[in-house]
Amino acid sequence: MLVKRSPDLKYSDITPRGIYLNRRKFLYGMGLASGLALAGKDLAELVSPPVRAYASTKLQGMSGSPFSTTEKITPEQVVTTYNNYYEFGTDKGDPAKNAQKFITSPWTVSVEGECAKPRKFSMDEILKLAPLEERIYRHRCVEAWSIVVPWVGYSFSTIAKLVEPNSNAHYVAFESYFDKKQMPLWGRAGIDLPYVEGLRIDEAMHPMTLLSVGMYGETLPNQDGAPVRMVIPWKYGFKSVKSIVKIKFVKANMASTPM
Repeated sequence: MLVKRSPDLKYSDITPRGIYLNRRKFLYGMGLASGLALAGKDLAELVSPPVRAYASTKLQGMSGSPFSTTEKITPEQVVTTYNNYYEFGTDKGDPAKNAQKFITSPWTVSVEGECAKPRKFSMDEILKLAPLEERIYRHRCVEAWSIVVPWVGYSFSTIAKLVEPNSNAHYVAFESYFDKKQMPLWGRAGIDLPYVEGLRIDEAMHPMTLLSVGMYGETLPNQDGAPVRMVIPWKYGFKSVKSIVKIKFVKANMASTPM
């Protein structure tokens, strides 16, 4: 089947839009309790006071995926206001408030290490490497809560194959962007930064391992890992690195960021 895409879309063309929702209207009018899967938490604790939850423009030409779950999708307002992104604060509502001015354009991702053709990819290039798919995955946190999200992207193996990993590439390390000026709360994170996590090469190349550029049909909000992140549905969420700037194929298992 031919998938219609938008070849003229440039990441620099994306303009953020603000979404304002009243908390009470959201909780009681949208029936949050029926759609939220967060274990051991009181419902009222899960929603911050009204914040401006940035999202982006629509992504065009998406197809469905056989890898998607049929579980009920978590409301977008929950996913964009209940986040772990310690560079922007350690409370769940902090990233939505503190990441609003995070600059994600221009953006490049360096893919390097044990590969024949290391190179850097711009976001414009990443958006065009493969047809975009909507994949509905359950995102599980080690803190015993979970959300079901319609992510947008394609298999990580697509970009990996372009750089041709060699026989020494046994692991893949993913590194998040880090800038003290843009992330003034970094000192409260309690973890080493920049954030680094990794996968075995077979895990990284699995077709379900997603390089995500969006969710809910739009580009990623800042607090959810804009402009590009990993999503690995069978791993805990800390493996799904946000705001990726470096991907490195390595021979030995690297040290991940201590949690």
